[in-house]
Amino acid sequence: MSEQLVATPTRDRSGRGTGPTCHVVTHVHWDREWYRPFESYRARLIELVEQVCTQLDAGSIERFHLDGQTITLRDVGDLRPDLVERVRRHVCAGVLTVGPWHVLADNQLVSGENLIRNLLAARRLGAGIGALTAIGYSPDAFGHPADLPRILTGFGIDTALVWRGAPSEASEFRWRSPDGAEVYAVNQAYHEAEILWTPEGRAERLAAFLDRERERRPEGPWLLMNGGDHLAPRAVGPVLAAVAGSETSGGSLVQSSLEDFFDDLRATRPDPVVIEGELRFLGGPGSFLLPGTLSSRIHLKQENSRAERMLERIVEPLLAAEVLDPPAVPGLSAVDATPIAGPTEAQLRHAWELVLENAPHDSICGCSVDEVHRENSVRTDRVLELSDQMLRRALLRRRFDTRVHGTPADDAVRIAVHVPFAAGDRHLPVEVDVVVAPDSDIAQLKDPSGRAVPIEVEDLGVRRSFEADLDLLPDSVEARVLRLRFIASVVEPGAVVIFTAELAPHDGRPRARADSEPGQVGQAVSLPDGRSVIVLADAAFDVVDPATGTRHRGLGRLVDEGDRGDTYTFDPPTGDRGVEARAGSVALIRSAVRTVISWRAELDIPHSLDEAREARSAATIPTAVDIRLTVWHGSDTLEWTAEWVNASRDHRLRVLAPVAGQPTSWTSGQHFSSLTRPFGPVIGSAPHERNRESAIGTHPAHGYVTAGGGDEAVGILLDHVSEVQGIAGGDGAPAELAVTVLRSVGWLSRFDLRTRTTGAGPELATPEAQLLRPITARVAFVLGAAATDTYALAERADTRRVGVVALQLRGGPEAPSVLAPPLSVSGALVTAFKPADDGSGVILRLSNPTDADRTATLHAAVDVDVWAVRMDETALADASVRVARAQRSEYPLAPQQTLTLRLVPAAPLPGRPATGGDLR
Repeated sequence: MSEQLVATPTRDRSGRGTGPTCHVVTHVHWDREWYRPFESYRARLIELVEQVCTQLDAGSIERFHLDGQTITLRDVGDLRPDLVERVRRHVCAGVLTVGPWHVLADNQLVSGENLIRNLLAARRLGAGIGALTAIGYSPDAFGHPADLPRILTGFGIDTALVWRGAPSEASEFRWRSPDGAEVYAVNQAYHEAEILWTPEGRAERLAAFLDRERERRPEGPWLLMNGGDHLAPRAVGPVLAAVAGSETSGGSLVQSSLEDFFDDLRATRPDPVVIEGELRFLGGPGSFLLPGTLSSRIHLKQENSRAERMLERIVEPLLAAEVLDPPAVPGLSAVDATPIAGPTEAQLRHAWELVLENAPHDSICGCSVDEVHRENSVRTDRVLELSDQMLRRALLRRRFDTRVHGTPADDAVRIAVHVPFAAGDRHLPVEVDVVVAPDSDIAQLKDPSGRAVPIEVEDLGVRRSFEADLDLLPDSVEARVLRLRFIASVVEPGAVVIFTAELAPHDGRPRARADSEPGQVGQAVSLPDGRSVIVLADAAFDVVDPATGTRHRGLGRLVDEGDRGDTYTFDPPTGDRGVEARAGSVALIRSAVRTVISWRAELDIPHSLDEAREARSAATIPTAVDIRLTVWHGSDTLEWTAEWVNASRDHRLRVLAPVAGQPTSWTSGQHFSSLTRPFGPVIGSAPHERNRESAIGTHPAHGYVTAGGGDEAVGILLDHVSEVQGIAGGDGAPAELAVTVLRSVGWLSRFDLRTRTTGAGPELATPEAQLLRPITARVAFVLGAAATDTYALAERADTRRVGVVALQLRGGPEAPSVLAPPLSVSGALVTAFKPADDGSGVILRLSNPTDADRTATLHAAVDVDVWAVRMDETALADASVRVARAQRSEYPLAPQQTLTLRLVPAAPLPGRPATGGDLR
């Protein structure tokens, strides 16, 4: 955190006794939306903030922590800007703290860049109110990722207050990320808003609390978080005066702040135990991990991933390229010229604001009332709409006009292909819809050099094509729409190239069509790379590789099981048996660019739970799942897609992949690193004490999962952050990787579960959480040695997630045949390439998600000055390194390290040599 944005703590030690101090931090935890929709909560938030300011003015409370998020101030300020000024005054006086986050995100289900944008947004808002807290406040997230200390320290924050998922045996600890970044973490360990709430029983509640804290930390100090969810504070001074004495057992209760508590604790216990990696430990009473939120309302996770991809990997890099290599937009001085080169900063920040509004744990986790999640999806739609507009305008500024307007072509059409700024495979599948004259068809496709490119064409028929813009009269013309598929192998990441589709008269059938043929269950279907695929009777498939003599068995097996749980927790009915699929018809499609094997999996899924909620109903609903396995020529990745309409309630559907050789651990991608976890049981023993939950072995995975060794290794590439479990083998059964593709439940929270012995929220019906709707699931399989190289697998997953942008160009002025990027990177994953937040240059972030040293190589197409910076974009050193045009510059990356660089277009510096750099 930059210095001017860190609150200066004030101390009040008046009345402190000789014993340990109990720091009473009066606060509120504000869920922006949860069991009520946003506007209902905001009306109460305004009332709360006004009351807090009045109490601080009157001295009835001395200090207050306004949760950990600055968005509360934005929400209040939209309707009551006068209250924000009162908040600013109290922040500057050091008696009210906010932040350091913009929203309290579920920090497992969003990307690492999402978390960084979250802190950047808070910093911008914090600059207007005076300061943000220096405490990494994140107690209510449902577990904490291994990379969070890396992100916090990247903003100058060296502390963390955590709760759910923290190890119960450690009251404080040094929490270390895979790259070695470390914060001083405190395990809050409880959530008891009622301790000081009412006079009746207050002394007994306080004494019991202090006894528990004394067991955790005998020498003190102690922390009492005085407040809770959506509760306005009550006068604290009289309460503390009333309980002073024997209840504190020789200690002192003082109105305090988190900063004061952390200072006191670090002075008392400066070197606690080290805890490494993610915090997903089974907690004590009430400290629920709530792992079912990883897959509740799974469409929200899919939508969020699409929004993050558009901003992080497509829009931001295109805008960053403009900073390094500004486009020449002619005619901007004309009075009637459309100002397509205007500033884009406000649009980009607004899009990110909408993404961040969906990131809180009650939002992206899918554990709110139905009204909330309808708004989540609308926000994502708005992000995608705005992102598409920013993308098309960025291409237009480079003379790639994607507005297909006017009379459809009958001779040739041009297609712009942009490979977003990723360092992965350059042999990428492209699918684009092309509008041509009604009587035309695609004869062939040529790349920029004039070389013919193999294609597949699907005729979507004749329809009306419409386009309009500020400088284009609305048109609505009859046209034929053709879906063109090909493989782009000449596009450098970050570049835009033009492919030309030559047209010919349409004769009733596409000239480059795919050949289809019937197939059979049990039939070996040969792939272009020599392997073969066999669809099995249970709708799974085997892959036989004659080159290695390996047969991967039972991949993609679908298993449906009952779920009497809620949006927080999976809870299987007693004695429930999984429903497995059976394979139906099989069909093959072979074209010049891909091989597709399609089959139908049929499952008889019980309608719902029975009336007693103890078992699934006898009545079943036949459910047809249409499965496609696609192999693009030149790739060994097996793309698996399943589509179906969910008509059953109260169940979970997973896709499984056996792993031969009895592996003991599996590895997955994380925000900026990789993480290894053990295989284990599907579910632990049922708890019997109140306020406890079972150990449920599901975990969040980013990008990919992999297990096994050598030719028997299995890797799965993921479309979004997914719920994955490594299920231990035994009694002749292999270990399996299980990816949840659907959880269907009907309650926000329930109090009658076996895997959790109390509610996690109000018992409200959420019928839309049953997801009675069309569902699409996509994963990809990577087999054998290709699944054992962590970096190669992470790079492949990153490239697959990013994909390509392919858009038809408008007829008219010629665009350049190739637009080269201003820089290229190899040897490291690129997680960010964005305009700098302060407007000076761009930010490039590189990641090495492996346990081995790597070297990132930067090739600059323009002259740039380069600084190493923190994640908050403040400089790590005063000196920059000049990287000259066409020069190669290398940057060593230690295991699991990220490196953030600021690149600024170089101004001529007389007498300064142009040299490569080694920034660490």
